Amino acid sequence: MASVIQKIALNASRDIPFNRLVLSQSNVRRVKSGLSIEELARDIERRGLLQSLNVRPVLNGEGTETGSYEVPAGGRRFRALELLVKQKKLAKTAPVPCVVREAGSAILAENDSLAENVQRVALHPLDQFRAFRDMLEKGMSEEEIAAAFFVVPAVVKQRLRLMTVSDRLLDIYEQDGMKLEQLMAFSISDDHDRQLQVWEIVSQSHNREPYLIRRMLTEKTVRASDRRVRFVGLDAYLAAGGPVMRDLFEADDGGWLQDLTLLDRLVMEKLSSAAEDIRAEGWKWVETALSFPWGHTRDFGEIDGTSVAISEEEATRLTALHSEQETIEAEYAQVDEFPEDIDTRLGEIEQAIEALEERPVSFDPADMARAGVFVSLDTDGTLLVERGFVRPEDMPVEPEDGHDESEGYDDAIDHRADGDDAEGDGREDAPDIEPEEEDGLKPLSDRLLTELTAWRTLALRDAFAANPHIALTELLHTLVRDLYWQVSGADCLEAYVREIPLSIHSPDMPGSIPAHALRQRNEGWKHDLPEDEDALWQWLDGLDDASRIALLAHCLSFGVNALHESSHGPSLARSVRERLARADRLATALALDLAEAGWQPTVENYLGRVTKARILEAVREARGNEAADRIAHMKKGDMAQAAEQLLDGSGWLPEALRTRNMAGRSEGEVGAADMPDSLDVVAAE
Repeated sequence: MASVIQKIALNASRDIPFNRLVLSQSNVRRVKSGLSIEELARDIERRGLLQSLNVRPVLNGEGTETGSYEVPAGGRRFRALELLVKQKKLAKTAPVPCVVREAGSAILAENDSLAENVQRVALHPLDQFRAFRDMLEKGMSEEEIAAAFFVVPAVVKQRLRLMTVSDRLLDIYEQDGMKLEQLMAFSISDDHDRQLQVWEIVSQSHNREPYLIRRMLTEKTVRASDRRVRFVGLDAYLAAGGPVMRDLFEADDGGWLQDLTLLDRLVMEKLSSAAEDIRAEGWKWVETALSFPWGHTRDFGEIDGTSVAISEEEATRLTALHSEQETIEAEYAQVDEFPEDIDTRLGEIEQAIEALEERPVSFDPADMARAGVFVSLDTDGTLLVERGFVRPEDMPVEPEDGHDESEGYDDAIDHRADGDDAEGDGREDAPDIEPEEEDGLKPLSDRLLTELTAWRTLALRDAFAANPHIALTELLHTLVRDLYWQVSGADCLEAYVREIPLSIHSPDMPGSIPAHALRQRNEGWKHDLPEDEDALWQWLDGLDDASRIALLAHCLSFGVNALHESSHGPSLARSVRERLARADRLATALALDLAEAGWQPTVENYLGRVTKARILEAVREARGNEAADRIAHMKKGDMAQAAEQLLDGSGWLPEALRTRNMAGRSEGEVGAADMPDSLDVVAAE
């Protein structure tokens, strides 16, 4: 016989006057969260009560019903109704729909209160998006939708932005195949095909972070904070019909510009217009480019200009600015951080002082007739104008005195190569600290460049010694080049490594990662070497091929030379330039990363020895405009200290330490034909 299923009976529902209701002390909700009582009251006023209250009869001491009812579930609705009564928008005796549980029920009031709050399920964001979309399609504006749900219009815009995501991705999200943050990242683009391509890639990877999705979707775009955009102006780009991608869910600094061809055209047009104005000053030539390579003025001479004298009015203004700056700094000397308005004012004062102190320079028209100007973009998106450079063929011819200046420099190089270092030559070893007033993106000093490139040389040697394949290829390239392209001067094969001393270096080099690796590698080989020459030959002959190649790479590494040297003659300048170019190729082949090798900018090795403009350039490149703006008002020493902390761990490198064209190159792909020549190795037959 089949069992009988017992039927349940639902609690009765009826209208109860509001003044017969009281809030129960059994309501489990204590912490305020979500929609405020005021907002809920306004919603009930507009929409009416959508959900009944859960109530129980109030009993007296004898267990008899008093005619009043307590509300254990629905307390926020009760308070909203109470507020409407106080505002006289609802009568005290207005009937309130209530579900009544009988007196003496076995189910506790706390049980009902907890169940009502716990067993509810929040609306899925996708359902919210679809509801907003339906309401929009039925004629409601975004502002009206926002007002109806007591949210700011930006929230509605964000949800409606999901309309730009592929339906396939929406289905994946609905089935919990991706997180909301990932779906929001896809909304940055309305290209559904590209969205699906990116999802296909990231779905098979362990890294599905939203930032990666955004980066892949914007990889062929340019940020609005890019220097090119700041130069031409976002409004000019938009006026020319350029499209912009925006992210409604994250700060995007103005979005991403999609038409790079249009942007570059606008930049070059504005650069060309500026160049024509500068050419009208009387210069022989003007060259324009988005940016010129590092050291592009190395072979050029320079003409001297005269700073325009400061006027009496400007001098008075400058004095007043300095006085105001000192007053503010003295007033806030004891605080850790300036108030925002004071910080802004100090920044304005600093910029005004710099504008007055950086005097324009005038040139002799006769000198201008043989000199020219480089016009490009600075790192902050402003016009960078470098005036007064003279091409080698336009330099005045000096009378011959029978002395070949380049020979002296060649002798000096050969002398040092034979074992002498730079000590005892009368040069001052103190670091060349740039004076405070020398601001702007001036070229780095020769000594600082030598220290930086000594660091790079050391790291390059370590990477070279650890990569026998590159080392052997480099040696063969050098030998073949010397054999076929140069006149040999030895009657038997001669090959040797000329160790280049790193006599000028920063204090952090001896304890660095590459220095430690080279010392450890050197001590290991030294420990294994036999004591006499014949035994050495036999020992080398018996080594396996892997050990022979490793030892070869180690020995050759001491000849790696990527050092910058001051060049006072055309011959030496060309030699240094060619060596550095070959060192760049070698660094590219080895995928050298100075940040991974342990170099990081400090006050001692870089920041304290360059101008404020270069400090800000470094912070801006590594941490963005906002970080640079925060320290722009500081004095030089304080700025360098602050920048050291900001740049810690950023991986930022000065241009002299950067490795170019690293992408797509591996050691197995480097052939002998394109290997560099930055070793001091000589071979002859």
